[in-house]
Amino acid sequence: MDHMTPPNGLPFLKMHGAGNDFVVIDSRGRGAVTTPALARALGDRNRGVGFDQLAEIRDGAAGTDFTLDFWNSDGSRAGACGNATRCVSDLVMRGLGQDAITLTTARGTLSARRLPDGRVSVNMGAPQLDWQSVPLSHAVDPLHLPLPGDPVAVGMGNPHCVLFVADAEAVDVAGLGQRFEHDPLFPQHTNVEFASLIGPDHLRMRVWERGTGITLACGSGACATAVAAHLRGLTGRQVTLDLDGGVLQVDWRDDGVWLTGPVAHVFDGWLTPDFLAAHP
Repeated sequence: MDHMTPPNGLPFLKMHGAGNDFVVIDSRGRGAVTTPALARALGDRNRGVGFDQLAEIRDGAAGTDFTLDFWNSDGSRAGACGNATRCVSDLVMRGLGQDAITLTTARGTLSARRLPDGRVSVNMGAPQLDWQSVPLSHAVDPLHLPLPGDPVAVGMGNPHCVLFVADAEAVDVAGLGQRFEHDPLFPQHTNVEFASLIGPDHLRMRVWERGTGITLACGSGACATAVAAHLRGLTGRQVTLDLDGGVLQVDWRDDGVWLTGPVAHVFDGWLTPDFLAAHP
């Protein structure tokens, strides 16, 4: 297989958490390599590799095991990605022979741990609930936005617009998601979640992610939806969410919002020198 390994290529991994799929690049020891052009090219599912988000591992800040940056498939930066954080944390924990680590993202310092059943939990931090922090473009009540459907705004390191609907299966996620993503109320655009209550502390959720589109799951979106559901009096603080790609659990504790779910390492690959040169 040596002939398949480009001598000057760039290694990457493909991972997913509940169908939310990622390209992972490990840049520890050499400096960040991802650019908007490279992220867009890699995110193309026909001409690149394809992903919902790209996660780049960098050397850890003082007192943490690693730093993690996120990119959307349109080449924009993402401030948070719960499922990618869980997947990369599992990868790093296995490499270190540990069951718990700390990491740094744009969200701040986070902690992750592997459970005995193989699932991985990450503390995504406290939700951002005031309009400035979400952020919104002007002062409104985040719990009742002046938009169709009476959505809730929650920040989880990135903005979320959560709509509670009678039947999440019947929603035009693409049409409505794109409309809400670009609403002027969200100066940084927004992820959009559509959720319906299907049992006690149990939600069905579908998602439109800013800069990407419809995805099978969204970890920060699951956190935002669980927080919004509790604030609206629909659930307690421990919530199970059924997404298109699998099941996630969210537990809003005093120390932050914990996200738990499965992780999968699918394959390793190399980006060729020619591909890298074409997308600097």
